[in-house]
Amino acid sequence: GELGGSTRQEGPGEGCETRFEIIENGLKFLVDVNMGQKTGSFLDQRENHAAIASWCPGARVLDAFSYTGGFAIHAAAYGAKEVLGLDISETAVELARQNAALNGFGDRCIFRVANAFDELRRLEAAGECFDMVILDPPAFARNKRAVEGAFRGYKEINLRAIKLLRENGILVSCSCSYHITEELFMTIIWEAAADAGRQLRVIETRTQAKDHPVLLGVPETRYLKCAILQAL
Repeated sequence: GELGGSTRQEGPGEGCETRFEIIENGLKFLVDVNMGQKTGSFLDQRENHAAIASWCPGARVLDAFSYTGGFAIHAAAYGAKEVLGLDISETAVELARQNAALNGFGDRCIFRVANAFDELRRLEAAGECFDMVILDPPAFARNKRAVEGAFRGYKEINLRAIKLLRENGILVSCSCSYHITEELFMTIIWEAAADAGRQLRVIETRTQAKDHPVLLGVPETRYLKCAILQAL
C-alpha cells in the first residue's frame, strides 16, 4: 500500500558495498565487513601493531597467523627487510597480498596459505630463522572447558616460534581468549621457552587498544594479551 506518497516494498533491500579502505596508523587496509572475521579488521590490535616498530628495521619477520596482514604490513612499514605471513584462509591471504601491494610492500611481504602449526615445524626442519616471530592466533579457548586444550595449543605454537628465533630475536605473542588469564598466558610462554632451552626477557606486556575499554567488575572486557619478549 501507499503511505504519505511512498510505496511500501517487502523483501530484501539492495545490497550495499561491503569492502572498504581504512587507514590504520597511517597505512591503508582493505576491509571486507561481510566476508571477514568480526568487523573484518582487528581494531583492538591497532596499538599493538604500532608497538613492534623499534625492532623491525632490517629484520626478517614471520607473522604466523597473519589474517589480512595487520602485523605483517606494519612490520614492513617499520623497516623489516622481509616478511613472511601465514594464514589458513585463502580469502585472508589474498586480501593480505592486496593490502601489501596497496602500501607498496608487495616485494617485501610474502603471504602463504598454510596451517601455522605444520609450517612452523617445516621452517624449523629447513633450518630457517627469524629476527621476529609474531603469533596472533584465533581464540583457542572459547569457554572454560576448552582451557586445557588451549594451553597445549598456545604452548606448541610458542615453542615452535621460539625455536625459530635468532639470538636476541623478538617474540610477539598474543591471546584473545578471555579464559586464558594473563598469568596463565605468561606461564605458557615460560614453559615453552624452557622446553626450547631459551631464556626469555619480558620487554612489555600489553592489552587491547584504549578504544576497547576495560570495565571494572566486568573481567571479560580485559581479554587481549600481547607479550613482547626477547629470546636470549
